[in-house]
Amino acid sequence: MGGPEVERLIGLLARLPGLGPRSARRAALRLLQQPEARMLPLAMAMADAARVVKTCDLCGNLDSTDPCAICADSHRDRGLICVVEGVGDLWALERAHVHRGLYHVLGGTLSALGGTGPDDINLAPLLTRIGEGGVAEVILALSATVDGATTAHWLTDRLKPLGVTISRVGQGVPMGGALDVLDDGTLAAALRARRSF
Repeated sequence: MGGPEVERLIGLLARLPGLGPRSARRAALRLLQQPEARMLPLAMAMADAARVVKTCDLCGNLDSTDPCAICADSHRDRGLICVVEGVGDLWALERAHVHRGLYHVLGGTLSALGGTGPDDINLAPLLTRIGEGGVAEVILALSATVDGATTAHWLTDRLKPLGVTISRVGQGVPMGGALDVLDDGTLAAALRARRSF
């Protein structure tokens, strides 16, 4: 096998989400087989991103500008804020082109088992934005888990007194989903969220 540099590369790649030791070994091999075409551009892109990417002070997104491109976009609906757990959720919604308002990244959900309490949630900037006026609706786009539901209820208690409409993303049967393979919780949520046809 390779020397300590190769093993270090494999070890660092294996820490990435979705890559285990075997996948990391395959990725390292592909990079090392064409270092000028694959490895050096990747290393430069990573160095550039590490140098310029920062957290948006308004919403918590990651971008090379602060405020981020989404918060700075004058065509966005400033009266609509979608609250998400993490930046990955924000990016997923943007990729789907389904939300034309603004966002707020909580940085996680409340979790008694995980040790995440109210002080660990990024709530203050959201309260400030709502307090400044102009926000009509807050959409809670949190995961359909116990922690997500707990966080949604906790947020609702804090946001209701501010006079904004609070909504939650729909939950239930996914497009193309067969009922006989869905779990009981998903089926129950789908029936509770039913609407006229």
